[in-house]
Amino acid sequence: MAKKSDVTIIKKYANRRLYNTGTSQYVTLENLAQMIKLNEEFLVQDAKTGEDITHAVLTQIIFEQESKTGQAMMPTTFLRQLIRFYGDQMQMVVPSYLEQSMAALAREQERFRETMTSAVGKTPIEMMEAQVRTNTEMFRKAMAMFNPFMAGAANGASGAKSPHEAEHPNQELEAMRTQLAAMQEKIDRLTDEKG
Repeated sequence: MAKKSDVTIIKKYANRRLYNTGTSQYVTLENLAQMIKLNEEFLVQDAKTGEDITHAVLTQIIFEQESKTGQAMMPTTFLRQLIRFYGDQMQMVVPSYLEQSMAALAREQERFRETMTSAVGKTPIEMMEAQVRTNTEMFRKAMAMFNPFMAGAANGASGAKSPHEAEHPNQELEAMRTQLAAMQEKIDRLTDEKG
């Protein structure tokens, strides 16, 4: 196999056979897919003309992977939209957008792998529970910014109570009733003023 820093030349012959010049062996599209997964760089050239046909071969690899049962990654709606972009004004923007999106996805995948590695000893259920707790807490904090009453309801739903609530549940309820009554009075006054 070629070193990661080297670019291996793959020659494609008229009989559609692929020849790896780095290993001096014929290879298949599956072998090239494996090289990609191992981050090995290669360039595919037409053996007769020397033309760079890497794009076409990579497209063939994707087609082959997509046709395997249970391997499809590109939903039909995505493929239809992609086809619509050909010849459109957006065609020039799509490649860089897709490259950036895939790079972001690869970064997220790497962070996920690091998280999984640091979570050694935890079961998937424990990791999922921890994520649910984190998400719930983030939701509670977001709701608290918009509505303090909703934050209190979220705390109540999760079973978490503030020290004040735990000591004086009736006082807390009474304070809420007082605030609600004051708000109702303001609404009534505004309604009377308009009427």
